[in-house]
This record gives sequence, C-alpha cells and structure tokens, in this order.
Amino acid sequence: MRTSVSALSAAIFLAFGLGATPAFADETDPPSEFTFSGYVQGVSDYRFRGYSLSGGDPALQGTINLNHSSGFYAGAWASSLDGNGPILSFYGDTELDLYAGWTGSVASGLTVDVGVLRYVYPSNDGQGPADFWEPYASLSTTLGPVTAKLGAAYAPDQDALFGEDNLYLFTDVSAGIPNTPISVSGHVGYTDGILAPKLLTLQSGDDSGFDYSAGVTWAVTDKFSVSATYVGVEGNASESRYDAGLSGVVANDTVVATVKLAF
Repeated sequence: MRTSVSALSAAIFLAFGLGATPAFADETDPPSEFTFSGYVQGVSDYRFRGYSLSGGDPALQGTINLNHSSGFYAGAWASSLDGNGPILSFYGDTELDLYAGWTGSVASGLTVDVGVLRYVYPSNDGQGPADFWEPYASLSTTLGPVTAKLGAAYAPDQDALFGEDNLYLFTDVSAGIPNTPISVSGHVGYTDGILAPKLLTLQSGDDSGFDYSAGVTWAVTDKFSVSATYVGVEGNASESRYDAGLSGVVANDTVVATVKLAF
C-alpha cells in the first residue's frame, strides 16, 4: 500500500518518547494535575465504522493524550491510510485526529464524555477540502466486570462532507473475564448521512447503515496486549480496493488483529 509510514512512524514514536520520558522532580512534590497517556499499535486493517480506510491492508496507529485532574483532556490520534482508489485517494495516506473534551461522573455510576474532534488529512490529493469537525458525547456505566456505553457523534454540514451532515449512534459493551487476562467486547453502530456505508459502497442511494463488531483481548502485561475483532458492516461487500464498480471501498466482513503497546 502507498503510505507515508516512515513519516508517520517518526511522529508516533516521537510522541511516545515524549510521553514516556519521566520528569526529574523532587520526591516531596505533590502529584501533577496533568498526566500523559497514549499508545502505539499495529492493525491488520484500519476499519472506520465498519469499512476500511487502509484498503484492507495493515496500518500503523498511535495516540497521545494530555489529561487534567479536572476531567478536561486533549490529544491527537494518527493512522496510516491506503491513499488509493476513487474514494480513498481523496483522503490521502495519513489521517490525524485532533480532539478535546471533558469526562467525569455526573451521577452515581454514570460517566459522561463530551468533546469535539477534527479529522485532518494532510496529504489528500487536492480534489477539495477533506478536513471536518465532529462533536461527540457518550454516557457509560459499570456493573461488576461489565462496562456499557451509549454515544453519538454528529458532523454538521461542511464543505468536506459535500454540504451534507452525518449522524453516528453507537453502543459499546465490554467485560473482563474474572481471574484471567482476557476481556471481550461488542459494538453496534448506526450511520445516517453522507458517511453511511451503504452510500459509500454504492448500494443504491441509501444514506444509512449499521456496523458491528465483537472481539477478544489478551492483556499480556499491563502495557502490552493483543486482540482479534470480527468486524462487519452493511453495504456491498467489496474485497478489492480497485473495484471501481463498488467505489473502491473495502466493506467485506473481516477479522482485525491488533498488537498494542500503551504508555
């Protein structure tokens, strides 16, 4: 695949190095109100809401977050893309997501997360503006080993969305298997708008569609994990990014393998 992996790798590992470098502070100093967190990972396929943005090929990804004790946070996430095909070439070979928000408890056992995310495609091919905004919000709760989340993300009319908007609704459920390093997770999402999988895979003009996934993760250590996730999405199940008849979007069901190192 045609990706700027070397440049992306340098940016991710520079962020990793900065976030992982300890500060030389006096042992009597109070805990900092700011903390860094993040990860680097390799995935066998970059799936965004069910369909592939890496053309069915592996991708390198990473994130770094600055968190404040008040619950406010800001960060950046990056991934290599495929950069080929009628639609994928519009985004280029790199995605950079910039985000900021607040998370905290709003009631007993109920946590809210609200923020705004900016999708940035620095290497898009110049066909037009590709960057766009998307505010998001979610509520989550935990009952024993089970965590459940219900959320929404809404991108209003923007040039990069061809003057259309997009609504994404989703629910996530995860649970750790007691006394093991294994956890399981499930996801269901529904898109209504210009980014709908049926529309992007040219399944008539239907601007809606579901995506879903189920996965298992093994925490090898507290920082290193491996996982396998079955991912499915509505739409024409093209397995070829070069199939112009299906817009070049890979939307076949697949299993995504992930190797992740957190810091």
